[in-house]
Amino acid sequence: MLSTLELRHLIESAFLPVKCCCRVESVECLQVEIFDTETGERLLLVKGISIAELTGNQAITNLISTIRRELCSARTAK
Repeated sequence: MLSTLELRHLIESAFLPVKCCCRVESVECLQVEIFDTETGERLLLVKGISIAELTGNQAITNLISTIRRELCSARTAK
C-alpha cells in the first residue's frame, strides 16, 4: 500500500496543469479540490475518499477517472 504522501502526489500530478490539492481528511479519508488556474475558483471538491480502497494502480486510476468525469460535469453545468 502506498503512503498518503505518495497517493497525494499521484492524484495531484494526474491533473496538471490544473491546480489540484489532495489533503488527508482523516486517518482513513482523503479530499481532493480542483481549482480554475486563471481565477483560482474551486471547481470541484470530493470528500470522503477511502484510503483503504486505494490499494493498487487500477484503484487509483479509477479514482482519477471518476474525478475527471465529475470535473467535466461540473464545468458543463456552469
